[in-house]
Amino acid sequence: MPHISPSATASPLEEVRRKVKLTEHTVENVNSTDFPGTYEEYDDAWSQEKFEEKFQIDIVSLSTTEMEFDMVGVDAAIANSIRRILLAEVPTMAIETAAIWNNTSIIQDEVLAHRLGLIPIKADPRLFEYKPKDAEAGSSDDTLQFSLKIRCSRNNVTTDATDPRVLFKNHKVYSRDLEWVPLPGQDHLKNKGIGPVDKDILIATMRPGHELDVDLYCVKGIGKDHAKFSPVATASYRLLPEIRLLREFHGEECERLQKCFSPGVIEVRETPEGKKMARVVNARMDTCSRNVFRHDDLKDGVVLQRVRDHFIFSVESTGILPPDTLVSEAMKILMGKCQKFLQELDDKANSFTSSKDKHRKGKKS
Repeated sequence: MPHISPSATASPLEEVRRKVKLTEHTVENVNSTDFPGTYEEYDDAWSQEKFEEKFQIDIVSLSTTEMEFDMVGVDAAIANSIRRILLAEVPTMAIETAAIWNNTSIIQDEVLAHRLGLIPIKADPRLFEYKPKDAEAGSSDDTLQFSLKIRCSRNNVTTDATDPRVLFKNHKVYSRDLEWVPLPGQDHLKNKGIGPVDKDILIATMRPGHELDVDLYCVKGIGKDHAKFSPVATASYRLLPEIRLLREFHGEECERLQKCFSPGVIEVRETPEGKKMARVVNARMDTCSRNVFRHDDLKDGVVLQRVRDHFIFSVESTGILPPDTLVSEAMKILMGKCQKFLQELDDKANSFTSSKDKHRKGKKS
């Protein structure tokens, strides 16, 4: 028997509701239809109990900077909201102001300030407040100060060396040269490891006599104000691929079928009779390239789909906060937005009811 996934027995209507189908030239069922009143056969009315039963998050892999997880049982609008919040609304600390007292390098002040501003700063933004817009100077509650003081000079070299690393001292300025200057009242932050995320970010190249003297001030902000505040290098998602084989593939067909998909998707194994047979082992690894439709003798035996409510998320942190913390913070922000919206609806409803009552009283009088 061909290797068929359990969902292969689903009704055609269930396929339309829950699957996006990839054909040779088009993509079908791209619009969500699982909402109340669409199908008489299904009760798609929303309830918290049904949502809690379906919704789940499974962490597939997690490191200090990268995370892959599955989010199952939500609409694309919810998944995309979390992605957009990760990119633009989870706050971080970043360099906002550079007081350049001396810059004799070849880099213009504006370019130097821009480079410094893009250095990710490892500081938990939850420990700080947003700086008031009308505040001229920062405080220990909303600002971090760094200092960059470095001068390039010649080494005492008597050989004929031409390597700048031998000839010069401090000829390259790195992010490790930034020194955190605690403000009064920030002693409790000294064990938090505050500083640049990466110590080896190149800031400038200098020659003897060049000097930099800069004071830097970090504040709390979000990515939609400036990309330097974005806590992720990338945040993306894709739908879970589903591949079904409608018939058996043997011999030379197996090899060609295997090459149509990403490595690890199709397995070719020998049956007890010594014949080669293909089976789907990990559809998750497929990129849905649809190369199988190039082969007329193979394409009618394969169905390519994607599960509409199963999202595979990939989050790559800049290192300011762990990726799992970023996802958690993004969900808290989304919950806060929902609560605010519900409160505004209640206020509007109460206001409407109040004005209606006044109108009735006015008529009676």
